[in-house]
Amino acid sequence: MTTAQEDRTTDDLKALAEQAGRDLEDASALEILQWAVDTFGKGFCVTSSMEDAVVAHLASRVQKGVDVVFLDTGYHFPETIGTRDAVEAVMDVNVITLTPRQTVAEQDAEYGPKLHDRDPDLCCRLRKVQPLERGLKNYAAWATGLRRDESETRANTPVVGWDEKRQKVKISPIARWTQDDVDDYVAEHGVLTNPLLMDGYTSVGCAPCTRRVLEGEDARAGRWAGRAKTECGLHG
Repeated sequence: MTTAQEDRTTDDLKALAEQAGRDLEDASALEILQWAVDTFGKGFCVTSSMEDAVVAHLASRVQKGVDVVFLDTGYHFPETIGTRDAVEAVMDVNVITLTPRQTVAEQDAEYGPKLHDRDPDLCCRLRKVQPLERGLKNYAAWATGLRRDESETRANTPVVGWDEKRQKVKISPIARWTQDDVDDYVAEHGVLTNPLLMDGYTSVGCAPCTRRVLEGEDARAGRWAGRAKTECGLHG
């Protein structure tokens, strides 16, 4: 267990997160990440879907060798795995790959094939939510790339908030950014992005549950298209 978790109670961490959310609302992404590193040290990590490496790149400017946690669900596009490998090779970060307890074949044997079509919530829980909960066990705080402009469900994302489900501080340093801000940062710093973003995809998840986005749709319309589901459960 990290020092950050040993020295602070859950109530302390929750109060800290809520206060920081207010204090840092107008801060830059780098200032928010600097606060996270100063506050939690090794008890802080970045999570990345490898849609792009923007938050990982930002965090590496604050803390060289920062832990970047990636969930390998077994259903990713090859381009996503390739982006992870490239990030690990060229950026000053420590990529940690988490995997589900079961392989896809083992899951198929227990639940039947294509669980993602029949019960996508259960599939996400087995292949994303549970592995992340195990992977975040020794961290007090984690950073995400959530942005308010991505969808209505993310419109109120705080830059620093409290993750009630995991009892951890959740940091979204680019919550106030727009897609233009992301594009400008990628261009200025040569940040790695998933090749699928150049092929009609605006949000990249597991291959069976992700499609290209049509003109006029929001950025996450290609995820679980045709279903009421809009989130995998990692953020809600």
